[in-house]
Amino acid sequence: MNKYKGFYKVGFLSLLLLAVLMAGCGGGGNNGSGGGGNYATPTVTFTDPANGDTGVALNTKIAATFSEPMNPATIKTNDRLLQSSEKCQATFIVTGPGTTPVIGTVSYAGLIATFTPESNLEIDTTYTATITTGAKAVSGRPLAANYTWTFTTGAAPDTVPPTVTFTDPSNGDIGVPTNKKIAATFSKGMDNSTLNTTTFTLTGPGSTPVLGTVTNLGLISTFTPNSDLAFNTIYTATITTGAKSLAGIALATNYTWTYTTGDAPDTTPPTVTSTDPATGETGVALNRNIAATFSEGMDPATITNLTYTVTGPGLTPVIGTVTYVGLVATFNPTGDLASDTTYTATITTGARDLAGNALAANYTWTFRTGAAPDTTPPTVTFTDPATDAIDVPTNQNIAATFSKGMNPATITNSNYTLTGPGSTPVIGTVTYVGLIATFNPTSDLAFDTTYTATITTAVRDLAGNHLATNYTWSFTTGAEPDTTPPTVTLVNPANSTTDVALNKSIAATFDKGMNPATITNLNYTIAGVPGTVTYDAITHIATFKPTSNFATNTTYTATISTGVSDLAGNHLAAPYTWSFTTGVRIVPEAVALGAATPFGGFGGGAGMTNQGILTVVNGDIGTTGVSTLITGFHDRNNVYTETTHNIGAVSGTIYTADTGATIAAAGARDARIAYNNLTPASLPGGIDLGTDNLAGLTLAPGIYQAAGGSYRIVGDDLTLDAQGDPNAVWVFQMASSLTVGGPGAAFPQSVILINGAQPKNVFWQVGSAATINAGGGGVGIIPSTMVGTIIAEAGVTFSTVGADDQRITILNGRALGLSASVTLVNTVVNIPAP
Repeated sequence: MNKYKGFYKVGFLSLLLLAVLMAGCGGGGNNGSGGGGNYATPTVTFTDPANGDTGVALNTKIAATFSEPMNPATIKTNDRLLQSSEKCQATFIVTGPGTTPVIGTVSYAGLIATFTPESNLEIDTTYTATITTGAKAVSGRPLAANYTWTFTTGAAPDTVPPTVTFTDPSNGDIGVPTNKKIAATFSKGMDNSTLNTTTFTLTGPGSTPVLGTVTNLGLISTFTPNSDLAFNTIYTATITTGAKSLAGIALATNYTWTYTTGDAPDTTPPTVTSTDPATGETGVALNRNIAATFSEGMDPATITNLTYTVTGPGLTPVIGTVTYVGLVATFNPTGDLASDTTYTATITTGARDLAGNALAANYTWTFRTGAAPDTTPPTVTFTDPATDAIDVPTNQNIAATFSKGMNPATITNSNYTLTGPGSTPVIGTVTYVGLIATFNPTSDLAFDTTYTATITTAVRDLAGNHLATNYTWSFTTGAEPDTTPPTVTLVNPANSTTDVALNKSIAATFDKGMNPATITNLNYTIAGVPGTVTYDAITHIATFKPTSNFATNTTYTATISTGVSDLAGNHLAAPYTWSFTTGVRIVPEAVALGAATPFGGFGGGAGMTNQGILTVVNGDIGTTGVSTLITGFHDRNNVYTETTHNIGAVSGTIYTADTGATIAAAGARDARIAYNNLTPASLPGGIDLGTDNLAGLTLAPGIYQAAGGSYRIVGDDLTLDAQGDPNAVWVFQMASSLTVGGPGAAFPQSVILINGAQPKNVFWQVGSAATINAGGGGVGIIPSTMVGTIIAEAGVTFSTVGADDQRITILNGRALGLSASVTLVNTVVNIPAP
């Protein structure tokens, strides 16, 4: 207990002084010097450890980053609390259980205050750090209120060296703007005092040093040259082993990378390419962080909670911190958001890129929360190269797609590794864009060699959920690198298409996996139209979504520039351009499901029943009725009347009137709203196919209305063709029933998706009941597959009791019954990826 020795010497008096101090002793509030007028007060933008962090190393320092330069004389701690007349002026305080003060020292440099404990922290202990209103900016303005956060230690000190996870420019980059700053991102929080112009250097030809300054924010250190660099010149950046983490651990070796400048400075404003949640998204988890991806590397000093804000009703600000890693800025609310509430996120023109260019205009988007936090672990849904792939090019990057938005600060080369024979680590950097993490080896891989990639449970999603288990896959390289430029194989709409819908997203399909960091709205443009760009690694489709509808009867030109590259670094050989002309129509978009989104099955007030041993629901299930109406299922917490013949695993949570009435009620409400929004009254103009049997058909996106009231898929499968448009939507409207499978009970049928069609965009509005493969699904390793969200007034049934236990139907979608039950027999339900 050596670190508490000063405290124990004075006992009660120290506690009394600490209580006074925590109440704002000497704190100045908003009335301090320079605090008047309309000036914004300084804020804490980032902390390390973050609020709520667990497993924190015992030997770590505690760091807080401010939104503006602070007066160092006002950043003090309690190391001299009883030995000085300044004992009421401590402004950076760390306490353990029972408000026991931690003795230490504080340093301040740049925008970062660092608390160094006198000795290691205690094992498995929760600590509270506080910056009081006594901390003032250089202007004299104090914090508006005390800033407090907590963290919990683990069981051991940190002995793992930090690594450089990402650089901008990247190693080997060419054509780098001459006015660009140089940024390096680390795998963990670094000691601000160890990153300076001695440990972070830039040299030109002949090892000539470039004069500049170094700033440190969050996980990023930035070198700013004193003047523009020379044209068409090779530069080398180096971070030495003098750079240390907050635990005092140095880099294992010097980290060096090179790049080549172009022939001009950068004068193009950056843009926001995508957000998570997306604009207009509903049912957002209450514990979700808010992420925005930029088109290029940003100056981290300009990405703070002053330039990136979130507000609720009445423009009430949400308190939170902001982190910036790679190309992604993340707003982390201090507490959970309110349920069923619309929030607005804004990134202002104060945000600038590494060349000093500001956003052209404020970027604003809205989203609405659901009824509950997200507690579902993320998963890896796709990798490139795939598991056991062979002949992988030796120069290929390794990409992994997640099931949901991830916290980019956890996607590092410590948590995403690549090893060769004998578990030899491959050195490389990691980027995270959209849902895709990419490992970029520093040099080409060896020929004809097996490598293993691992993503550990240390990675977390935007709600803080960890990967449930390490995800590992292997592949084998071929004999040569890939030097073939990628090509665009399909666009939607096609070149010269007319009568294009005003709200249509524009899609381009590539012939191979692309580097997601290059698929941005700087490299994929439509002349005169602002928009966001996303990339799907599974389909190789890049999508441009206009911020607002196109103009009527207007011709537009879309261009994909040579700035896009594949996973081997090959760029498009020439710009790809095509044109299309709009009409006057609007096409349906995916219907918002709100609080019903997380449910793979919902049985209205009547409940859900499982009557097989192979049933799995990857999501939540629920009912507005009591728990006894759920039979044959179990989740992580409860078992609902299972027998040896009726075992149904639910990966999420089972919500009932007894075990989550508010969430169940919200799910039922929003399922009803979605049903009404799918009906002909809300979506008129449905196509009459002239038949009630969809078997054997291949259908383009659109609204289809059953003239006779019912649809069936009997005798053959149904194919849905997105024609290269991943945003293509199908709505099937029927006043009566939906039947899939046949003729007779023994012939299961499937719905097949091609050319970028996605399960999340298929909807079945059923006026009575839906029956899917009554005789059971496919046999063994060839199951039958149903696709889309089924919302039925009178319930949904998959298979029947007594069907062959080896017959399985997969539902890539949801089964939502409004006023009757949902029955699953040997059914696997996968909620569609967002």
